[in-house]
Amino acid sequence: MTQQTSLNSPVIPREGIHPYMNGKIRSPAGQANGSTNDRIQIVDEQKNFTTDLSSQIEQWGLRDAGFGYNIVAVFGSQSTGKSTLLNGLFGTNFDVMDETNRRQTTKGIWMCRAKGMDVMVMDVEGTDGRERGEDQDFERKAALFSLASSEILIINLWEHQVGLYQGANMGLLKTVFEVNLGLFGKSQDSASQRTLLLFVIRDHIGTTPLANLSGTLTADLSKIWDGLSKPAELQDRKLSDYFDLSFTALPHKILAPEKFVAGVQTLRSRFSDKDNEDFVFKPAYHKRIPADGVAIYMEGIWEQVQTNKDLDLPTQQELLAQFRCDEIASVALAEFSEQAKSQRRPVEAGRVVEGLGSLMRDWKSQALSRYDRDASRYHQDVYKRKRADLLGVIDSTLSPLFLGQLKNLHKSCLVTFKKDMVAGMRGDAYNFADVVAAAREKCEKRFTQEAEEARLHDTDWVWEDELELLREEVKAVADQCRADETKKLINLTDRNIRKQLSEPVELHLNTASPDMWDKILNAYKEILEKGEATYLSKARSFNCTEEENTRALATVRKRAWLALRSKIDEQTADTVILGKLRTHFEERFRYDEHGVPQVWKPEDDIDGAFKKARDQTLELLPLYAKIAPSDPSAAYELPSDAGTLSLDDAQVDEEFDFAATLLVLSETKIMDLSSRFRKDADAYYVEAKRSTVSSIAQIPTWMYGVLVVLGWNEAMTVLFNPMYFTMLLFALATAWVIIQLGLVGPLLQVSQTIANEVQRQAAARLREHFSQPQLEQPVRSRPMAETGIEMDELESDDIKRRPNTL
Repeated sequence: MTQQTSLNSPVIPREGIHPYMNGKIRSPAGQANGSTNDRIQIVDEQKNFTTDLSSQIEQWGLRDAGFGYNIVAVFGSQSTGKSTLLNGLFGTNFDVMDETNRRQTTKGIWMCRAKGMDVMVMDVEGTDGRERGEDQDFERKAALFSLASSEILIINLWEHQVGLYQGANMGLLKTVFEVNLGLFGKSQDSASQRTLLLFVIRDHIGTTPLANLSGTLTADLSKIWDGLSKPAELQDRKLSDYFDLSFTALPHKILAPEKFVAGVQTLRSRFSDKDNEDFVFKPAYHKRIPADGVAIYMEGIWEQVQTNKDLDLPTQQELLAQFRCDEIASVALAEFSEQAKSQRRPVEAGRVVEGLGSLMRDWKSQALSRYDRDASRYHQDVYKRKRADLLGVIDSTLSPLFLGQLKNLHKSCLVTFKKDMVAGMRGDAYNFADVVAAAREKCEKRFTQEAEEARLHDTDWVWEDELELLREEVKAVADQCRADETKKLINLTDRNIRKQLSEPVELHLNTASPDMWDKILNAYKEILEKGEATYLSKARSFNCTEEENTRALATVRKRAWLALRSKIDEQTADTVILGKLRTHFEERFRYDEHGVPQVWKPEDDIDGAFKKARDQTLELLPLYAKIAPSDPSAAYELPSDAGTLSLDDAQVDEEFDFAATLLVLSETKIMDLSSRFRKDADAYYVEAKRSTVSSIAQIPTWMYGVLVVLGWNEAMTVLFNPMYFTMLLFALATAWVIIQLGLVGPLLQVSQTIANEVQRQAAARLREHFSQPQLEQPVRSRPMAETGIEMDELESDDIKRRPNTL
């Protein structure tokens, strides 16, 4: 990836000339001496302060600046891009690290003037460098010097270092704060001279918000400050009395170079733009040292730092012990981490690792044994402290495995519990409570044994909390299973009640009578009692509470009542109830009291019979209209908790008005059915009237004498002619057979039907004949069959051409 020249281009010295001469670096090729970009090493690797700082400030043109200048320093771990950041912010030319060969770049403390700004920038050697190793003396002195002499101290650190103690240099800052407070805190006026600590968080990817990172750093610094050993007169001083904190973040320089450059330019504006609301060079931060006295001021600070014994390193024995114990612990920890890695993936994948506790104990024992064997010969305090640190790292590494094992064991035991429940409830002969108890005992026993096996006894790990969670889920699963089984039993009871209600309801509604509803409700109560008894006999094994049984029985009663109403609604639908009314009317109008069909005669009281049958039938509508038994004891009442009714498995509760369910037919519906029934009854009445028309005309008596006189000769001819007589006997015999076989009625019916059909056909033909105009036949020169033209087509054309002749 191409690097930005303005950010990290180092100054390359001319060939053959060493870059360091008398604490001063030569200008790059092609650049005149005295350029504002010349940089100077004010403190070298041997902790010597340069004598050329005053002349260099004069070359930068800042000697006569008075108070119109500022000093910025950078502080942070080695190879974190401090020089690159300064070059980008201030246009300086500090050497930057070769990214292909990570090693120390900045040695000692360097200073350069910012490009275009009256700012002196200090680049401080990074902390925690491998070149100095355990020699932390220069780190502490350089950090204290930069803190005491600069107005703005830029603390450069990676995002992943936030929250670390050594990684974020918190231990070094603690020492520096404590010594700074002792050396300079008494003489400083905290209200007018303060220092801004600007934390620049590098490689910020945005997963953790800047506000959270800022809060973590602020909390760490406050904790460090509270733990400082302060002078007696400064015990009440706070961190905010000496320092202001500011935080910013920059994207990844390599992975997001364009965003990084943009972020640096935005940060640069805080140093260069005085109109920026976040402008950092505030008067309160200035040391109030004239520019021509800066060199002497800094040299005095360095002398104080050099002679301070509080910054001295521990004893050589302790140093050796720290180094060797860290080294031994690192080796032991590396082997331990390799062993733990083998089981991390199965645990993360959700598997229960058999014997995980034994494995973890072996790994831990091996790591501690190796450390104890090699490190116990060194300084005992350091050995014990480092052992405690190693033990903490080991336990923190194993803790996720233990917690993961518990979670996986939790899930596995819960799955096994469900399987045992399903297996135990196969078939009909099972006790639900016994199945649940056996499955729960097996589940908890397995979890307890395997969780205890996975726990390390020298830790404060506990598994009882996870067991409580498992018990809660087991109880929830058992309750849900019991609810499902109860629901199935309720549904089965409901189906049986519906099936048994169908026949008695239909039977009693078809034979309407004043005690119809008494019979229906008595049958309903008997069926419901049997259903409740069946439910209770099967529900005892569920170990349900009295409240649950009461609620379930209430649901059964409600569903049974709805089933009854559904069947009643089915039998009182418009078409069905009209059929019942017609049947009831026919039984009373067309049949006598013995069930024999009525043959109406002119002298019969058809009107009276019709009115009586019609009124009796209409009296049935109020009986069907409402469920109102004549015996009040047969009335069914819902229990007191019938305020809501569960209508389906979705448990949708709706307001249920029991009184409204007693009403079957409304007043409007009764009027509509009455009107429709009257029309049907009128048709029966008209039919009965028509059947008497044929018998109204009477034949006079004298006509029979005339028939005898006029037909005497014909009768004698038939009697005395053998052939006619034989035919007469045959006709009489046929008539006798027909009468004996009861075929008179059917023959009359067939004859009447034939006569009616002949009459209908004749009337239709006559009507058709007189309704159509007479059309003249068109003149044809040849037969129609020869022309191939249909008669209908010619007649149609002729009708169109000729006017109507009628």
